[in-house]
Amino acid sequence: MLAGAVLDFLGFQRSAIGHWFVRTLSGEGESLFEGIYALRQRLRRARTSMAEAYGWGKLFGMAVPWVIDLGSRLLGVDVYGVEGFYIPYFYALSDQIGANVSGLLFLKKKEGSWSKAVGQYFRHPVMLASLVIIFAVPVGLLVARVSGFSPTNQTFTALETIAANLCWVPPLIGWLKERKSSS
Repeated sequence: MLAGAVLDFLGFQRSAIGHWFVRTLSGEGESLFEGIYALRQRLRRARTSMAEAYGWGKLFGMAVPWVIDLGSRLLGVDVYGVEGFYIPYFYALSDQIGANVSGLLFLKKKEGSWSKAVGQYFRHPVMLASLVIIFAVPVGLLVARVSGFSPTNQTFTALETIAANLCWVPPLIGWLKERKSSS
């Protein structure tokens, strides 16, 4: 939010580079830390875990929205209008999608078959929470845009992306599950 407010104050309300910067910080900031965790686990040669796989997925998923945003602008999509509702979705959740895919691949490796992996996937509370978020957030963004919201300045850009960034929910679900299991 602070980066958005500063860019607005400096007169860069509709700067594409400003939007990239603000959306990356608002939507992907935690991915940097999760990626560092995954890298640290690899450097320590720790046993591969779901948390590490999740971290790698989030780190690699960070670049996807940059390509989508640039491509949309080059194709003439009104990134401030209803048709641009998907852009904050990818900034906020491309890392979540990457983590979800990475988690499924981890389960496939662990279980040895796709059918067992998918079975485990649908019994894993973190993966299910992630899946619900992946499908619920774009609906919320579309409703906001149809209702008249438009990220016409950097502060609104940050606000929209932060509201869409529910990536903290799956780790919270995992933490609560571990806490309940250890009690």
